[in-house]
Amino acid sequence: MSLRVPFRSSRTSPLRTRAAVLAAGLGASVVLGAGVAVAADTTAASSAASAVQAQAAAQAKAAKTAEVAAAKAAAKEKAAAKAAAAAKARAAAAKKAAAAKKAASWVHPVRKYTLSAKFAQAGNMWQHTHSGQDFAVPSGTDVVAAHGGTVVKAGGNGAGDGPAYGNAIVIKHGNGTYSQYAHLSRIDVKVGQIVRTGQHIARSGNTGNSTGPHLHFEIRRTADYGSAIDPVAFLRAKGLSL
Repeated sequence: MSLRVPFRSSRTSPLRTRAAVLAAGLGASVVLGAGVAVAADTTAASSAASAVQAQAAAQAKAAKTAEVAAAKAAAKEKAAAKAAAAAKARAAAAKKAAAAKKAASWVHPVRKYTLSAKFAQAGNMWQHTHSGQDFAVPSGTDVVAAHGGTVVKAGGNGAGDGPAYGNAIVIKHGNGTYSQYAHLSRIDVKVGQIVRTGQHIARSGNTGNSTGPHLHFEIRRTADYGSAIDPVAFLRAKGLSL
């Protein structure tokens, strides 16, 4: 019995081989293309995430920088305000100290007084106009030197300025300034005596041309009558209130 062996055509084998190779190549291309696409998508996503993170970091840094700058500006403004307040306080203290020193250099000639006849006031009580400021006080009131100096006049008859002044004292101060105290009931200093600011020199009274107990007070440019200036304005310029 004979066996049949299948006949294979030599023409069809190469065709099948090419088809198989092409199919394999096509499959590899598809697989490779898919892999490349996935890789590209992953890279893009990673780049986008990195960009977002970088932007967020930049914004956070900018915000922090702005916050620090604002804090520094606020601190600088606060320091400036504090310095200005301190400077203002120092200026006020210096002004107050200067006023106190200025006032301490001159004092009121009497205490607990009432201002009566004023400087340059007209009236039949005076030959011309009133040459000083009257301080209405009871007789015997303590009279003090308004400023330190040397007694250059003291006695009755206005200490040489006329009987209208009664008992009087004139004190010479520095810078060509003199003070006069008149209508005194008692004189407790003598010519040539050096007195200090606020020192007792006399007692007020009603002597001379006077209608009631008071102290007649003058500021003069010389020791003699006729050189008087407004004593209230003078004392106020020295820091005293009247």
